[in-house]
Amino acid sequence: MLIFMGLPLLTLAYIGWHFWYLLPLSALWRALIICVMVGCFLLTFANFSRSTDGMPMPLAVTCYEVANSSLIILLYLFMLFLVLDLGRLVRLIPRTLLYNNWTTVIAIVVLMTAVFTYGYLHYKHKYREEINLTTKKPMAKPLKLVMMSDLHLGYHNRRAELHRWVEMINEEHADAVLIAGDIIDMSIRPLKEEKMFEEFKLLNAPVFACLGNHEYYSGEPDAQKFYEQAGIHLLQDSATVVGDLCIIGRDDRTNRHRMGLTEIMKQADRTKFTILLDHQPYHLEQAERQKIDFQFSGHTHHGQMWPISWITESIYECAFGPYQKGDTRYYVSSGIGIWGGKFRIGTRSEYAVININNK
Repeated sequence: MLIFMGLPLLTLAYIGWHFWYLLPLSALWRALIICVMVGCFLLTFANFSRSTDGMPMPLAVTCYEVANSSLIILLYLFMLFLVLDLGRLVRLIPRTLLYNNWTTVIAIVVLMTAVFTYGYLHYKHKYREEINLTTKKPMAKPLKLVMMSDLHLGYHNRRAELHRWVEMINEEHADAVLIAGDIIDMSIRPLKEEKMFEEFKLLNAPVFACLGNHEYYSGEPDAQKFYEQAGIHLLQDSATVVGDLCIIGRDDRTNRHRMGLTEIMKQADRTKFTILLDHQPYHLEQAERQKIDFQFSGHTHHGQMWPISWITESIYECAFGPYQKGDTRYYVSSGIGIWGGKFRIGTRSEYAVININNK
């Protein structure tokens, strides 16, 4: 928490200092602009403390969008001013460019507007990742599955957006839909008020899911009730057989008392093609040891934005995309939804279409 909130405060101070000297305005106007920036950032505390749950819905939505978008905008302003400062130190950029200069101000506004317009449009586009798997295990027919993770439904991804995703998924005419956690963002309130459970019932295939860490943030009992209302088959340290598939769902590692994978696999039918849903892609070797055919995970978002994607790539054995260990294949999704501001730069929002055939 110290890093998560302390670094943005230092970043805010650095950016505010730059704007104080850059804006060719009176001290009053410069102070007001910097106060607005600080206020947008401080709204993040309202989101994390769940104060938004007591606000009228339009105000809660605005607080969420403004606060979380400001975190990302601050990051990119920080990087921009850092580059400008380095350029000034090596005498590639004149000092006058960063002091009382309307040209620089307008250029920054235009650049940030262009970058984040692109980021928003890129987020709205959902990439379809197709994966073909083969197996020697008996199958009555080829299977088609849609898999996704990290919907983060809440104040920013609302029912209209979910409806659009449901229509995309239904166009696939899949045999089943599998979700690897984080259906809920931070609060269950917007899902209840907009009756989002009704959208899941429009899916033309059965839905199976495991829990993610955000289901625990929003309240695990409430999350379980929502899954039940939505007709989602929750796999919480359990396995189920669906035709020629055995689907295993792990509880999220937020629950320190979750079962070990070895214990869970005692419930599994290993003669079937086995698919493991585990929200956070840690300890991938466990699925390999249990000879699971395919593991699907999410959680990382691939960092959501460059250069945060570099951080996730350094943390996880596989932070995004296909992977293989022994005979076990993996896919770590960057997620169909998003946490925070609706921007994707250097990453993508996606869902996976899995085709399983006999060799």
